[in-house]
Amino acid sequence: MLKIFKYLKRNEIIQIIFAAILIVGQVWLNLRLPDYMADITKYIESPNATMENVLTAGAWMLACALGASILAVLTGFIAARVATSFSKTLRAEVFDKTLSFSMAEINKFSTASLITRSTNDVTQIQSIFAMGLQVMVQAPILAVMAIFKISGRGVEWSIATGIAVFVVICLNIFLVTVAVPKFRIIQKLTDNLNRVIREHLTGVRVVHAYNAENYQGAKFEQANDEVMNTNLFVNRAMAILMPTITLLMQGLTLAIYLIGAQMIHNAALPSVDPSARITIFSNMVVFSSYAKQIIMAFMMMAMIFILIPRAMVSAKRVLEVLETPLSIVDGELKTSLVGHEGEIEFKNVSFKYPDAQDAVLENISFKANKGETVAFIGSTGSGKSTLIHLIPRFYDVTSGEVLVNGRDVREYKQEALLNKIGYVSQKAVLFSGTVASNVAYGSNGVEQLTQEGVKRAVAIAQGQDFVEKMEDQYEASIAQGGTNVSGGQKQRLSIARAVGRTPDIFIFDDSFSALDYKTDRVLRSVLKKETAGVTSLIVAQRIGTIKDADKIIVLDEGKMVGIGKHKELLQTCETYKEIAYSQLSKEELENE
Repeated sequence: MLKIFKYLKRNEIIQIIFAAILIVGQVWLNLRLPDYMADITKYIESPNATMENVLTAGAWMLACALGASILAVLTGFIAARVATSFSKTLRAEVFDKTLSFSMAEINKFSTASLITRSTNDVTQIQSIFAMGLQVMVQAPILAVMAIFKISGRGVEWSIATGIAVFVVICLNIFLVTVAVPKFRIIQKLTDNLNRVIREHLTGVRVVHAYNAENYQGAKFEQANDEVMNTNLFVNRAMAILMPTITLLMQGLTLAIYLIGAQMIHNAALPSVDPSARITIFSNMVVFSSYAKQIIMAFMMMAMIFILIPRAMVSAKRVLEVLETPLSIVDGELKTSLVGHEGEIEFKNVSFKYPDAQDAVLENISFKANKGETVAFIGSTGSGKSTLIHLIPRFYDVTSGEVLVNGRDVREYKQEALLNKIGYVSQKAVLFSGTVASNVAYGSNGVEQLTQEGVKRAVAIAQGQDFVEKMEDQYEASIAQGGTNVSGGQKQRLSIARAVGRTPDIFIFDDSFSALDYKTDRVLRSVLKKETAGVTSLIVAQRIGTIKDADKIIVLDEGKMVGIGKHKELLQTCETYKEIAYSQLSKEELENE
């Protein structure tokens, strides 16, 4: 838990110290109230006292109560301010750290867990700052000062108070033992609940298509019930706290007055000084007030013991994200070798996923020269997408080298490397905004793409027709995930986004699959003409998409089993021939 404090800013630490000073003043003022109450009691019993004495003591008592209230308000304001500011910092740190994660780290945590950690877990830490900052400082100071105040005022009363405190401590131990192990479970169950909700919302079309609402509802109910039942168990355990504390406080007050009554009765004997009864009565009133303060302090400590363990679980989960070492380490290189622009080379590259036993790629070697179109084809799971993911460093190679512009990708600063690449993912991803904001998305180390640049990119990607038919054309709204456009339209806008970057290298990860054959052919033809000199890497399943490529690389179970042009591979590569004949007839291939 203490490690999380290193993310506090200097001004927040100063505010915490100032709040602690205010809390000390508040406790001191609260503990002065019983003293003035004792004075008022003495004045009432004393024949020589005047009304002025009583009113003066009452005025000071009112002033202390008012001062304590003002300090409490100021402390609450500062605590809320610090808690909110600190939670903002933590969310920003978690988000920034997540942006620097490679796919290996994302898969390690899962998307649902990362969402929970940046929202629910940070909220738990915020709560401990907002409430705990006051309680954690106030409770021990209040307990120590109150015990110091009652010391020497009556052994019998002290014994009664000690018994009550012992019961409170036992109650705290019970709650901590029962509740704390459940907090980690609650956070994991919250992860699972987020996962189920996210899965349902993402796949809502499939859910409707298969009439699976009841099935999804049952999954949600199960996850929801698990969270509810665990929270109920913890809350029921905590529910006994306040009634028990109230019972103890009232019982202690009763015990103090019973003991005091007996002491006053004994003081009424003829052999005892009459003024002793006034002193005993005064001490009883004061002791009763201080005893309640002590019980209240231990009650606040009980709240601390409940709040801190949950916050500790959340802090640990947040720190797991913040302290996770990155598997992709940034290099220092910003420039590449002159004369190698747009060149890509794989040298004996092998790769296996973290914690996997078998390699996904083995001994892959090839070279793509500037301006060439290199295509990758193979059966599902042959490693095509994994291979091109090594270029922008979504993963790092297990062995071998991937060279971009003559330098190992691990030598580059990631920003510099990615500025050279226009990447189109296998699943077209659009963000909420407009057509223009999606096409001009991100930075390529240059100024934001102009309106003319957006139009040119959309035209190259063969999206001009449907975009200009939309109500606001290039300023037309795009829903989150691009749900208000078709799959083919999403792919074309994704391709336009890559074109708009004017990169040295295009990477198309099966990015033409949702296009019809005519649009596919026209798009690739225009793309090659308008972006001459740019190297293109294409992963595809269709022979028609790649048959005109300068090089076609055939993969089978992670191994490169063929390389060459379309006609060459029909003669030399059995795997390629099988794929070709599964899509086109013999006559079609011979006519080509």
